[in-house]
Amino acid sequence: MTLETLKADVAREFGTPAVVIDLDVVERNIARVQSLCDAAGVANRPHIKTHKSPVIAAMQRDAGARGITCQKIGEAEVMAAAGLDDILIAYNILGEEKIGRLGALLARTKITVAADNAVVVAGLPGAAAIAGRDLDVVVECDTGRKRAGVVTPAEAIALARDITARPGLSFAGFMLYPPDGALTDSQAFLDEAIAGVLEAGLPAPRIVSTGGTPNAFRLGGLHGTTEHRPGTYVFNDRMMLANGAARPEDCALSVFATVVSRAESWRGVLDSGSKTLTADTGGGLDGYGLILEHPDARIASFSEEHGILDLRACPNPPSIGDVVRIIPNHVCVVVNMVDRLVTVRGDRIVGELPVAARGRLT
Repeated sequence: MTLETLKADVAREFGTPAVVIDLDVVERNIARVQSLCDAAGVANRPHIKTHKSPVIAAMQRDAGARGITCQKIGEAEVMAAAGLDDILIAYNILGEEKIGRLGALLARTKITVAADNAVVVAGLPGAAAIAGRDLDVVVECDTGRKRAGVVTPAEAIALARDITARPGLSFAGFMLYPPDGALTDSQAFLDEAIAGVLEAGLPAPRIVSTGGTPNAFRLGGLHGTTEHRPGTYVFNDRMMLANGAARPEDCALSVFATVVSRAESWRGVLDSGSKTLTADTGGGLDGYGLILEHPDARIASFSEEHGILDLRACPNPPSIGDVVRIIPNHVCVVVNMVDRLVTVRGDRIVGELPVAARGRLT
């Protein structure tokens, strides 16, 4: 079987657009990053927000991962129901409904949560009371990414003290997402925070959790790290190509799309718009995906179901009816758009994989 035959088979059996993963590449990616963590003496706690699949999470666990990371309780519920254990929920949890669900989850599996403010911490004892067991809490720290997290070591120390004083809560350590490659400020923040909690008589952090696929290739650069939370590496995408964390052959996921119109000589239309490839620019990438067969063709704009091609720089433009493979800008968002992934090995279809935690946004 050839690649052209595979594309025809996918289009015939599943239709396009189809989100396709090559399990051979998935397995290589899992092994590659696991070996990086093992070599650095750092536990691998992969983030399932990329694949949202208990099957792939189990593959990561079986390859050596110690625990998983989820962004929302809904994702953690799906993973726990499938038998995954030791789950970090890397997000502030607020509100009676979520605290109730967290307590029910904690009652049946090992859970750690992150918090970056006293309001969140004040609600967490409710979950521990429901579960009848202590809840581990890590303090989320912002060391330059400008997202969530306390912004000074003094705030981190104060929040650690607050956690320790609350019934049913155990201060477990720190969680951070260092800016890619900029570890000096993160190291200074972490050193001051750890020294501060020890000086305050608090337990030494058991967890220092870092994140990001690009940072997986710099493990060992941040002293004190105990675990890492890579996510995108399992599939990779155009952002990972741009920052050097992946090569085209490391991209396990592609969108198979059909050219449905060539209204003008320089313009084409794909059957894949913002509802498939997403309008995520991937931090400023040019266009909305890389067409592997026609890398000079630019996916210039979208409507919901149309991807508009600018073919002016393409010496051999695609024709109507051609099926092409697209590496999306941001793979995590693409996966959350679909109910299933078509699974292949090389040029052979092997089945389909449900995206079990799709849409679990709470």
